Amino acid sequence: MDTELRKIAESLHPLERKLLPSITSTSLTDLSAKSGIPESEIMRPLQWLKEKGLVDIRESLTQTIVLGPNGRLYAEKGLPEKRIFNALEKEHQSESIKKLAVVNDGEYNSSLGILRKKGLIEIRPDAIRKIAPAHSFPEEEFLQKLPLALEGISESNRKFFHELRTRKDIVDTLIKRVFLVVITDLGEKLQKIKFDDIIDNITPDLLASGDWKDKSFRRYDITIPSSKIYGGRRHFVREAREYVKSIWLDLGFSEMTGSIVQTSFWNFDTLFTAQYHPVREMQDTFFIKEPSLGRLPDKHLLAAVRDAHEHGGNTGSTGWQYAWKEAEAKKNVLRTHTTPLSVQAISRLKTSDLPAKFFSVGDVFRNETVDWSHLFEFAQSEGIVVDEDANLRNLLGYLKEFFKKMGYDKIRARPAYFPYTEPSVEIDVFHPVHKKWVELGGSGIFRPEVTVPLLGRDVPVLAWGLGLGRILTNYYGITDIRDLYKNDLKQLREMKAWMQV
Repeated sequence: MDTELRKIAESLHPLERKLLPSITSTSLTDLSAKSGIPESEIMRPLQWLKEKGLVDIRESLTQTIVLGPNGRLYAEKGLPEKRIFNALEKEHQSESIKKLAVVNDGEYNSSLGILRKKGLIEIRPDAIRKIAPAHSFPEEEFLQKLPLALEGISESNRKFFHELRTRKDIVDTLIKRVFLVVITDLGEKLQKIKFDDIIDNITPDLLASGDWKDKSFRRYDITIPSSKIYGGRRHFVREAREYVKSIWLDLGFSEMTGSIVQTSFWNFDTLFTAQYHPVREMQDTFFIKEPSLGRLPDKHLLAAVRDAHEHGGNTGSTGWQYAWKEAEAKKNVLRTHTTPLSVQAISRLKTSDLPAKFFSVGDVFRNETVDWSHLFEFAQSEGIVVDEDANLRNLLGYLKEFFKKMGYDKIRARPAYFPYTEPSVEIDVFHPVHKKWVELGGSGIFRPEVTVPLLGRDVPVLAWGLGLGRILTNYYGITDIRDLYKNDLKQLREMKAWMQV
């Protein structure tokens, strides 16, 4: 026996050895019947044989004309136009004809058009009458012949097919992929080899008996790529969020947590956002329907925030100069930022607690139009530093250190306006694909109108809120922020792990 042929024979999988002797030029159905391998499982060993050059698999598509739901009914009871034509022997009024022919309004109206087009009836104001003797309906005979292969169909049958296809659910085409398996010259040579002396598995009994000595072993190609094994892991966005937490913890910050549902008091009022500010409107904020109202804090804090809004309170400001409403402050919202956690943390501080540093990583909600850089639900990283000696240079230093650990060497800090910080700074990064600066978050030093009601005195508070999703896209090579949450299994398996920078 040729040595090369023997090597090929010894490399065959048991399913390939079982299948190969049955192959001539045949269909999958016939091959399945001959080999005993179910048709649902036969393609895999066939592909292996094809890769070894032992068979050729030729694919083609066939179209078969089949009966639709109405076609099955008409094949049994007759076409509606035929039933109506026969009913005209006895009846000539529409309602009586429909009842005798057992057709609905749609079938009746379309059938009248067909019969009139064929010159079989005339429609008078007072009645509908035949103008031709008994007539055959070859379309009905065509239905009795189905299913028929569309390829090679006669011209008359093709005409009936096209006519009936314009009508609802009478005929349809079934497209089927057909495979023809053809043995190659090399495959024919291997068919002559007996595979009985090829051993797939070594067992204790085989070793003990010594039967293996006169036989050969199945060969394994160790150069063939093996299947990838994917271990269990957290969602890659969750991994990144945990890494963000570790950055702030390493910098000495304590974590803040809290509910995603907040009252407007904590979400807006404590941040010196006027109650008539557009950000509170429905286009920006998701208000809670049930329960629509929440509880407010103690009267002293409530009064201090109210005074800051109305006339500036003890801050030296003139405030917003309007009548602050407690009812508006009670409205529950899905938090639009994580800053409610910051002001709640500040309100609990005592002078002996200073200096203090806090951070949070949590989900926020805004009624945004979703596109490549905006989501209506997204994660935000919040941070505050409460320190008598804190200044803007410290703020930029914290943010620079954070972004450096997140993989950004350069950021752009530009002046901005926020109702609750002064000075205010927006942080941008240049997007390498979209070729534009993308805002990553806002920052600044809380205004006295925020800190004085919360702390009782004006202490510098550095604050920032960073959109986490936009920060992560650069590391993962994602150009559309929506891809962070599309839950594509291939993406989840292959996405690189977050490595500490």
